[in-house]
Amino acid sequence: MIGITDPFTSMTVAEFGQRVPGQSTEAVHGYMGMRRSQPHHALVTPLVQTATYTFSDTADLCAFMEAKMWGTDPDMAERGEYGRYGNPTVRSVEKRLAALENGGDALLFPTGMAAVTNVLLSMLSAGSHIIFTDDCYRKTRQFCQTFLQRLGIESTQVPMGDYEALEAAIQPNTRIIISESPTNPYLRVVDLNRLVEIARRYRIKTIIDATFATPVNQRPLDYGVDLVIHSATKYLSGHNDIMAGVVVGQAGLIHALRQSQGVLGGVLDPHAAYLLERGLKTLALRVEQQNRSANTVAQYLDQHPKIRRVWYPGLAHHPDYEVALNQMKGFGGVVSFEIAPLEGEEPLATTSRFIDAMTIPYIAPSLGGVESLIEQPALMSYYEFSSEERLEIGITDNLVRFSIGIEDTADILADLDQALAQV
Repeated sequence: MIGITDPFTSMTVAEFGQRVPGQSTEAVHGYMGMRRSQPHHALVTPLVQTATYTFSDTADLCAFMEAKMWGTDPDMAERGEYGRYGNPTVRSVEKRLAALENGGDALLFPTGMAAVTNVLLSMLSAGSHIIFTDDCYRKTRQFCQTFLQRLGIESTQVPMGDYEALEAAIQPNTRIIISESPTNPYLRVVDLNRLVEIARRYRIKTIIDATFATPVNQRPLDYGVDLVIHSATKYLSGHNDIMAGVVVGQAGLIHALRQSQGVLGGVLDPHAAYLLERGLKTLALRVEQQNRSANTVAQYLDQHPKIRRVWYPGLAHHPDYEVALNQMKGFGGVVSFEIAPLEGEEPLATTSRFIDAMTIPYIAPSLGGVESLIEQPALMSYYEFSSEERLEIGITDNLVRFSIGIEDTADILADLDQALAQV
């Protein structure tokens, strides 16, 4: 038996016991050393639906407070006290997410945007400065430019991929550089090595919103990024039925953010955490299927005469193809593309006819679930803008964002084919 080789890992059985577990194994079982026995001998993590916790007597309360204060008893320190300060179900999911991102700890929030705002409010103070890229999530940019500005926190927007401009934007009071990778909707990929090298020279913290990548395709912490944020509403839960957000990083930094969370009050409810953990167990399987389908769809669209341009990191002409090739295991499940305009018809109308002709994807915001979703950003996210205003910020009227689900690839291609035939 010792000499038998696993054909999928090229390792012998003896070596297997010493290897780092794969991400699908981590997604199902959590980090190595995680407690395998659950209360009442349940296979899955029990849903602890309570707002407060009781103590058997005063000695029990004091023992808990001592352990919480000094960290002398890990089991006691994780015992519940009050729902805003923690929950066993939520804590179980946080540990699983930390393992998936190769981080020291994780902290869950009720939405991805809550994770972003809580982190920035906790780490920035009046008089400080933050840098973000122009292809960041729109609401993240809006928060930096409006809410943070009211608190006396300055911000600078720099072009995505322009690292000279990023370094030139650094000020003595710069505390954070934040970006997405890949970005929305053009799927730009941050050169994490280069970003971290610049930030470390100036002692600046780095934050990457890796929602589009998932831990399966990219682990920014492995490159030295300080914090990774996900909208767990998307790929991590994967079923379009809950909202959640998470931040992952070194244990000390997450501990500090956890203290702030207790004050700001943005906590995830245990039922949502329970559903998130259930979704996480199939994360690697889902993402692998979505990677394959999206890559095939991108290549198909790239050759289609009715498509003007395709944005997908797995295509050689994408501006960040080489970066993505070096630092991503897969290129993700989102494909953005432009419909070629028809003579005599407004691009907005042509694109809407194409989207309405699709039968598999639902017209909806969001992404990353088992169902394919499609949208026209000009109408979904920028409806209140004029065509000229949208164009100024890089959103064309014929742009489509297609989030690939787990449907059969052949069916998705056939649906695209018939829809494009109608325009």
